[in-house]
Amino acid sequence: MGNESHDFSPGDPSTEPQKGPSWDNPRWPLVGGESADEFTQALDPTTMKLAVKEAAKTSGKVMDAAAIEEAAGDSIRAMLMIRLYRVRGHLAADLDPLGLSHRDVPEDLTLEWHGFAGQEDKEVYVGGVFGYEWVKAGELFNVLRRTYCGHVGLEYMHISDTEERRFLQDKFESPEDTIQFTPEGKKAILAAVIRGEQYEAFLGKKYVGTKRFGLDGGESMIPALEAVIKHGGQSGVREIIYGMAHRGRLNVLANVMAKPYKVIFHEFSGGSANPEDVGGSGDVKYHLGTSTDREFDGVEVHMSLVPNPSHLEAVNPVVLGKTRAQQAIRDDLSQHEQVLPVLIHGDAAFAGQGVVWECLGLSGVRGYDTGGCIHFIINNQIGFTTSPKFARSSPYPSDVAKGVQAPILHVNGDDPEAVTFACKLAVEYRQKFGRDIVIDMWCYRRFGHNEGDEPKFTQPLMYGEIGKHPKVSKVYQDRLIEEGTIEDGYAEGLVKEFTDLLEEEFQAAKSYEPNDVDWFAGRWSGLHKPVEGEAARRNVETAIDKKLFDSLGRTLTTVPDDHEIHKTLGRVLKAKSEMFESGDGFDWATAEALAFGSLVTEGYGVRLSGQDSGRGTFSQRHAVWIDQKSEDKYIPLSTLPHGKFEVYDSTLSEYGVLGYEYGFAMADPKTLVLWEAQFGDFANGAQIMIDQFIASGEAKWLRANGLVMLLPHGYEGQGPEHSSARLERFLQLCANDNIQVCNITTPANYFHVLRRQMLRSFRKPMVIMTPKSLLRHPMAKSSADEFQGDHHFMRIKSDTKDIADDKVKRLVLCSGKVAYDLIEKRDEMGIEDISIVRIEQLYPFPGEPLTTRIKRMKNLEEIVWCQEEPENNGAWQFVDRLIEKAATDAGKNLRPIYAGREPAASPATGLAKRHQAQQESLVSVALDLSNSGKTANVTTSRPKKSNKG
Repeated sequence: MGNESHDFSPGDPSTEPQKGPSWDNPRWPLVGGESADEFTQALDPTTMKLAVKEAAKTSGKVMDAAAIEEAAGDSIRAMLMIRLYRVRGHLAADLDPLGLSHRDVPEDLTLEWHGFAGQEDKEVYVGGVFGYEWVKAGELFNVLRRTYCGHVGLEYMHISDTEERRFLQDKFESPEDTIQFTPEGKKAILAAVIRGEQYEAFLGKKYVGTKRFGLDGGESMIPALEAVIKHGGQSGVREIIYGMAHRGRLNVLANVMAKPYKVIFHEFSGGSANPEDVGGSGDVKYHLGTSTDREFDGVEVHMSLVPNPSHLEAVNPVVLGKTRAQQAIRDDLSQHEQVLPVLIHGDAAFAGQGVVWECLGLSGVRGYDTGGCIHFIINNQIGFTTSPKFARSSPYPSDVAKGVQAPILHVNGDDPEAVTFACKLAVEYRQKFGRDIVIDMWCYRRFGHNEGDEPKFTQPLMYGEIGKHPKVSKVYQDRLIEEGTIEDGYAEGLVKEFTDLLEEEFQAAKSYEPNDVDWFAGRWSGLHKPVEGEAARRNVETAIDKKLFDSLGRTLTTVPDDHEIHKTLGRVLKAKSEMFESGDGFDWATAEALAFGSLVTEGYGVRLSGQDSGRGTFSQRHAVWIDQKSEDKYIPLSTLPHGKFEVYDSTLSEYGVLGYEYGFAMADPKTLVLWEAQFGDFANGAQIMIDQFIASGEAKWLRANGLVMLLPHGYEGQGPEHSSARLERFLQLCANDNIQVCNITTPANYFHVLRRQMLRSFRKPMVIMTPKSLLRHPMAKSSADEFQGDHHFMRIKSDTKDIADDKVKRLVLCSGKVAYDLIEKRDEMGIEDISIVRIEQLYPFPGEPLTTRIKRMKNLEEIVWCQEEPENNGAWQFVDRLIEKAATDAGKNLRPIYAGREPAASPATGLAKRHQAQQESLVSVALDLSNSGKTANVTTSRPKKSNKG
């Protein structure tokens, strides 16, 4: 909501020093709507008498004391009527094109209720409202009805900000700001509506029965969206980022985004949207996006429609994140004027999908604010087959937006001028106040949920009325003919001209072949698809030199003289300083800070967000130092030159925030974007983003992304929800080199993998199972030299003990924290023929180096895979055959043995003693300490041994 304050990140022009308690926000009003003083003063009898007396004197009216008394009473009743229309007039607005939504006019919106029945000609004093000092009661009533109960119903009195409320009030109540268009403007609106209608009709005729999720019945949206481009451009907008679901998407692609008709027809005929050699799975045509430039009145506006899956509203946070990134790139974070997000929703989805609120909730939060979003609801007054009374509890689908005090414009979709006016007003409001605004366009869906559906199965009365209802263009052209704007036959000429064009494009589509793809354009220039072959991809230097290492050390351990930190943080920084002095004992948090700081120094951006990311869930990060007296914030990494470091504590949202960060990373490959879950399993709440965008977005839409997910994972007896990040789910999604999945055990390796993410010439999403107990584990330490020289990310980490290859009889492979449990137990037992090797990157699986490692072990008899997770979870079912293949390639005919917990419905026990017993047992099985083949509640899968190899 407007410019940000309380922002952690210097470099953002909207940053202001923290004033007052940390929980305070100056944008939060104590009450909503009109203030008590504001209204009661207007209705105070004494004040009103004085106002009437002065107004009578000014206008030359002669009034005695009794007349003034009566006039003051009349004025109070008139002012109450005005206020009630401002608050409740939308309830009597003419919104439903079908006339099926029957609404009784609320009693308090009648002349009778206000005591003016039979007194329509009585003059009342209203003090300048609607430009009147004195006005007849009946005329005032008619003006209120026209203003607030016409084809646009305005909800705005829930807004606490007086300036915002008055702005909207003036736009509605001033004659020069009402719905007015020039004859040429009206013709342009009609032409846009006709293009929308005829495009759908053409598709229906040429591709009978093919799903297109047509806009039929909501075509007024087409001129309205063009108004957003035109008026946005006039008010400083240079880029618009759209997100929408299926309904009307193809129409928007063609008639708003200017995607060539022949390309869409080519796709309808089964052709690909991209050249055949590009690869990828592709997607259905009503999921695809595009980008283009359009010019109105000499102002060029770049537009992009973000591709989306079938999951309703899932694209919303992606659009907002991409908007924020583009605003940062354009240096527009202080004003939010140049980049505008526009989200187009269905009525049932806006009311029913929780991510809608998650995104609304981000609208005024530091680090996530985009300066307001225009929400356009295509209100078909029906879901798939579900009527509104079963789809929501509130009167309007838009009611959830009141939670962020967004104004709402309800508008009749059969009136294209009204819808266009609403969009124009929405742009003006957003550009002026930097806040969300909602347009709720009441229309209808002429056909079923898709063009092969029979809607009369469930809504026979509605669809009986739709069958008789004239099209939007017919309603509008009759109105224009009646008012003399166009002549009879004018619209028919537009129809013929446009359908002739469509026919030409249809014929051209038969020979059309895509020859270009905008995969790595703009800010993505210089990046490309990965080079084939593991060796080629490993060739990236991630170490830093000693000078930078030492400089970062000083930055991370120096406290400003005027900053009083917490005493415990003081001890942490003292220990950190000793690390840099000794060159030993570097922990996870320090390695991470070194990675972030080095990237920033090299000119990259780093954006870290999530729940409690500033401090870190486990008090390990301390990226933000809080002054214990003033609560001023100091962020060491933000003081570094060249790049920009940002860390944000997000709202308690997974779905929305993860989608937001994905969208940010989509727009800016030069910023390392990380989303951190408080615990790894919290990612469950964002599964749609993981499945539909992160894992498959590149294959479906040719959109690369370098987002990093940090998911705390590891079995420490903290129960089912705080042990497992559901590693198995990510591995199940792995294919076609789509993502990277890592479970890292050393701080230095974590440092290198973060730097590798930015220093390579391609981007892939990366999922990291981050540790909890390893954050401070005495064995999970790195030395200074591991960050320097020729060190790099190791996909496989060797044993901590130097065991000669020819002595190894049992190889235990594992990933993550369990490695240290195994190492400690083996060394305690004095075992000399078991090697413990860690797989740090599970996907892409390091088969080549693992094969090399196994080949060196000439006397190897057994390979074990050990994991903490139950057998049906974790990595076992993913790595099983991959390990066997590596062994086969090494000349060993060995199947891996499984050592870990038994299959379980719950990912972990919540009982400390049981957890400890299970952990000791799986370690014993992995090291073959019992020789029993199986221990309590732990499984070992022991395949038949072969004589070969």
